[in-house]
Amino acid sequence: MGISKWVNTIFRSSKQVAATAEAIQTSHSANSKGIGEEKLKSLTNQRNNGYASEATFETRAFKLHNLEEGPSTSVTVSKEDALKYYGQMYTIRRMETAAGNLYKEKVIRGFCHLYSGQEACAVGMRAAMRPEDSCITAYRCHGWTFLMGVSVQAVLSELTGRSSGCARGKGGSMHMYGRNFYGGNGIVGAQVPLGVGIGFAAKYNGTKGACIALYGDGAANQGQLFEVYNMAKLWNSPCIFVCENNGYGMGTSVERASANTNYYTRGDYVPGIWVDGMDVLAVREATRFALEHTSSGKGPILMETATYRYSGHSMSDPGTSYRSRDEIAEVRQTRDPITSLREKILTTELASVEELKEIEGKIRAEVDAATKVAKTDKEISVDELTADIYSNPQNLTSVRNTLPLSELAHKRLGKAVNM
Repeated sequence: MGISKWVNTIFRSSKQVAATAEAIQTSHSANSKGIGEEKLKSLTNQRNNGYASEATFETRAFKLHNLEEGPSTSVTVSKEDALKYYGQMYTIRRMETAAGNLYKEKVIRGFCHLYSGQEACAVGMRAAMRPEDSCITAYRCHGWTFLMGVSVQAVLSELTGRSSGCARGKGGSMHMYGRNFYGGNGIVGAQVPLGVGIGFAAKYNGTKGACIALYGDGAANQGQLFEVYNMAKLWNSPCIFVCENNGYGMGTSVERASANTNYYTRGDYVPGIWVDGMDVLAVREATRFALEHTSSGKGPILMETATYRYSGHSMSDPGTSYRSRDEIAEVRQTRDPITSLREKILTTELASVEELKEIEGKIRAEVDAATKVAKTDKEISVDELTADIYSNPQNLTSVRNTLPLSELAHKRLGKAVNM
């Protein structure tokens, strides 16, 4: 069974066990230093065999732009959802660790941008999305691909250029796709106008869906973004612009790159929200609010998630020439999204240490198995390189080659996605 299905189902039948001394010690530690600004507000009275079925927390305050009210800072999560989010974030972290190792082994070639540290952004947004909603992002897309329904093995095999990859090994790190997921785009900022178009198509076709268009702080100063803020507002396109602000555009800090670092305000006439991007529950609530806003006919909205990446911009960047190792270590110790949710789960007794270890063990095993397949699976044949380039080739029978008068044959092997 795949990780995503397993995470969704295993907890309904998992055994509840008594808290161990380790769980008690971890809970006390988390209560004193882990919760911090997101202090525990209350714990519900519903309990199963000594463990809570849901818990309520207080998030950091949301910052608003051109909005009279925003999401509630009081968030409630069920045990099932808390463990689901924990499993998803842990899976992305392990998958990205595996990808980094494969790159170092030179099994993965070319570009490779890791999402480690930013997991709460994608998992929180995905938790709020409805079946009719869609997403488009930049090149740091491995985690999003997994969340949108592609297996860990298909993600890793795509990275290694194997036939069992989600794009048959032809897309690589930056070009992965799935149902209602439009990539994975390699050109900085270019995916944002496409996201506005996807949102407009949803409105035109009456699907009632919205498109989440993500970009980083490094792309936030591009002219094309401001153009489509205007177009989206004119058309009231159901689009959520999301700036994943991880503090650095490649090796340049936001303070050195932007005169206005409050990215959630930069849509001007487009309303905006700032959210703690290291808190999966806060991101979920902000996204729910944004979806309700844009789907009710009010037009686009801009969301800034304040987050952090542990790795360099890409695998070719050590990530320590423009920031200190101490800075990275401090974020890991005080703001890590996975550790923070783990402490909340244990402190509120939503689950035991044993349950979390069981989740982690199963995920490690599946990622390890997927890594072996990604290293050993076959590559596609040469004549398949020009297959499925166009969704509707019509009378096209050949594809331009690098040399004139040496066209390559076009083939249609698979079914076009999102058509």
